[in-house]
Amino acid sequence: MRKGLYSPGEFKDNCGFGLIAHIDGDASHELLSTAIESLTCMTHRGGIAADGKTGDGCGLLLQKPDRFLRAVASEQLGVELPANYAVGQIFLSPDDASAEAERAAIEQGLAGEKLQVLAWRPLPTDPSVLGEIAQASLPRIEQVFIAAADGLSQQALAVSLFVARRKAELAVGENDYFYICSLSDAVIAY
Repeated sequence: MRKGLYSPGEFKDNCGFGLIAHIDGDASHELLSTAIESLTCMTHRGGIAADGKTGDGCGLLLQKPDRFLRAVASEQLGVELPANYAVGQIFLSPDDASAEAERAAIEQGLAGEKLQVLAWRPLPTDPSVLGEIAQASLPRIEQVFIAAADGLSQQALAVSLFVARRKAELAVGENDYFYICSLSDAVIAY
């Protein structure tokens, strides 16, 4: 029986969630290493396929590494990031034409919110560590760098990014590969 705003079809089960943070909010390599090590402890739940390498997915959500992203944008893409910017982590189709259409949907959604795409960055990956099952459904993994108007509040930017994301998702529709892992000025999903 449905009560209040709860709708059972909107919720999915997960096996758990871990949170690791420094009590004073300080970022550190040790914290990141600990988080990565904690992911290696997930095999006990049986979330590995018969090939012994394909998992059901786990990852990290972390604060946007501003200094690193500015260096990458400058050195690899020749782009200087403005003071107010966001980054998206996107899964795209391995098919060139489909990936281009998916990028266009994202760019159109962002443009509709008066946000400008500065550059796309294919992320370095190592598919050799994946099992056959995972390799059969491996998406392209890219980042999109987005400029926001100076003076746009963090809340207004978050709303604009959310709206742009939903527009892109609706434009692309059902798709086996397309997924926006994060589109934010504060966090990135890996």
